[in-house]
Amino acid sequence: MDIRIYSFTEKGSRLNRELKDAFVGAGVSCEGYAIQRFAEKFGLRPAGERIQQEIGSIWGGSALIFIGAVGIAVRMVAPWIKDKYTDSAVVVVDEEGRFVIPLLSGHLGGAAVLAKNVAEMTRGTLVLTAATDVQGKFAVDLFAAKNHLRIQDRNAAKQISAAVLEGKIIGLYSRRPVLGTTPENVYVCGRREELEKFDYKVVIDGEEAFCKGAQEDGESSDNVCLGLVSQDIVIGIGCRKGTSKERIEEELKKILEELCIDRRRIQAFVSIDLKKNEAGILEAAKEYGASFFTFSAEELEEVEEVSIHSDFVEQITGVDNVCERAVKRFCPDGELLLPKTCRGRVTFAAALTGKTITF
Repeated sequence: MDIRIYSFTEKGSRLNRELKDAFVGAGVSCEGYAIQRFAEKFGLRPAGERIQQEIGSIWGGSALIFIGAVGIAVRMVAPWIKDKYTDSAVVVVDEEGRFVIPLLSGHLGGAAVLAKNVAEMTRGTLVLTAATDVQGKFAVDLFAAKNHLRIQDRNAAKQISAAVLEGKIIGLYSRRPVLGTTPENVYVCGRREELEKFDYKVVIDGEEAFCKGAQEDGESSDNVCLGLVSQDIVIGIGCRKGTSKERIEEELKKILEELCIDRRRIQAFVSIDLKKNEAGILEAAKEYGASFFTFSAEELEEVEEVSIHSDFVEQITGVDNVCERAVKRFCPDGELLLPKTCRGRVTFAAALTGKTITF
């Protein structure tokens, strides 16, 4: 998660620098911004006069931490708020670090987890206001975000959450084992047929037809089934500079068809730092609703073995194989589904993350 921290006072900017250093030290991409005089004093980036417009340009792609009053944060992000599925995570912390509030996109955007991390850094109090958090109940959106599961029906997700708060039992079925302590309001079904006795259902992977039928058979308030699809595929990618989004998508579509992979399963695109601002890749990742991560040449060199070596690629990038090294670096315990494959101006590799599902 790329993080931007904004501060507006001297004391807040001192905390800004402390948080920035802590995140960077933990390997998280983070930049701190402050007004000119405080930016110079604490080694932060100067915030421009058009902060609100700058936030709009990165909205949905970066998490934001505001050090100051809640009102300042609200005014800064107000024009860009759309919904919790696409909004940036927004966290507010006072300049003393005493109180930390996940203001926006707490579960799906990761603001609640980010706020928890900030509170640990400042030794402050984490302030949670979501009903499921306050009552300690199962939150299906947080469960989905934690396990990289894509929510198929937003309305069904809302109804599941409402049912949990009303004390109703949710039936959950997954083809893969679900580990961890089962929440009080959830019953994990060993067989799909067991779901029939529950009015509210959650089904993980490959049972969309069942969910759709369940919702059509009765009133949505009495028979709700939410499908969750695992985002367990990572795509390594390399391309010549200026390769268009359309060309990347055209070739990727063929790759996915050959591997029999649903595009909704893509969790992330990964590449080398040299491609961090490659417009075609950025646009393709956005179109697929996937994150885009990059690694330095030194980080990619840590991968011990790849299927193909290219002297030409090494001369340009510093490593002999970008896409395959990137997927192996991103998920070292994953299963390589596709070694480096060249398709015109684009190279691809693919891996299955192999992550388990946990409560």
